[in-house]
Amino acid sequence: MLTYRGVQVEATYAEAFTMRGTRLIVTAVNQEWVAIAVQKLTGYGTSVLGCDAEVGLENWLSRQETPDGRPGASVLMFAFGRDGLEKAVINRVGQTVLTSATSACFNGWTQCADDKWVAMGEKLRYFGDGFQMSKKLPDSVSGIGRLWRIPVMDGEFVCEEKAGTFSGVAGGNLMLAGEDASLCLQASQAAVKAMESVKGVMTPFPGGIVRSGSKVGSRYAGLKGSTNEAFCPTLKGRVESRLPKEINCCYEIVVDGVDFESVQRSLKVGLDAAIDAGGIGFVSAGNYGGKLGSHHFHLEQIIRLT
Repeated sequence: MLTYRGVQVEATYAEAFTMRGTRLIVTAVNQEWVAIAVQKLTGYGTSVLGCDAEVGLENWLSRQETPDGRPGASVLMFAFGRDGLEKAVINRVGQTVLTSATSACFNGWTQCADDKWVAMGEKLRYFGDGFQMSKKLPDSVSGIGRLWRIPVMDGEFVCEEKAGTFSGVAGGNLMLAGEDASLCLQASQAAVKAMESVKGVMTPFPGGIVRSGSKVGSRYAGLKGSTNEAFCPTLKGRVESRLPKEINCCYEIVVDGVDFESVQRSLKVGLDAAIDAGGIGFVSAGNYGGKLGSHHFHLEQIIRLT
């Protein structure tokens, strides 16, 4: 057991996975409608154990930061493999951004190998039923350089032809635990807020916090995952618990990012913010014995980062 700033830290690591990711830029007439589109786009996007993709807000964008000079947001999306990611992009953008008033959708990742792009407007254009039009863009604007203008009832839905992808890291995590559930939740919220300030990451779960941390497998056939009983306070005394006896609440924060360094940095600032907020007495991380994920974030190394 380690001690960091007066808090017990288990000498373990968070195990994360390599996943194919993309960054989408969503814009709209004002911030309210950007938020509406993003809320729908990122919905039901928590874990690939049960969802088509892990999806979350990276950051809000000003008019000066978007391709069309309107308010916007950067959204990160992760899935296992290019094909799975492409299907999620087409389905989600088609069902949530195309349908959202005044919206447009652009590629946000231009540094992409020729065989790693996924279709977006290239497939969604068929909704235009032959009335769609394309517009070539300068290479400096997009790696592919083509927009599709699809007629809709408030004008046109503008959507970039393809989205660039990258090899990202998903599943970095912290287990934050404390005696008082209310204080533990407040500290976890402070951690999420700090983590989301790091460029290149997002937290896919509701409010960035997981109250139902899982392990791989189950005693019931067919379930891919089940409750992580080692971190459930009500099961202390019945199972081999990882929680100290005084702990009554534990929240997991999961973070996905564009690379190892971004996720690692977010874990550090999140941990520090949680401790600053108070209410945290024990910190751990979730792993599967190193057998499933190739990226390991050791807490001993995290606490040494400056």
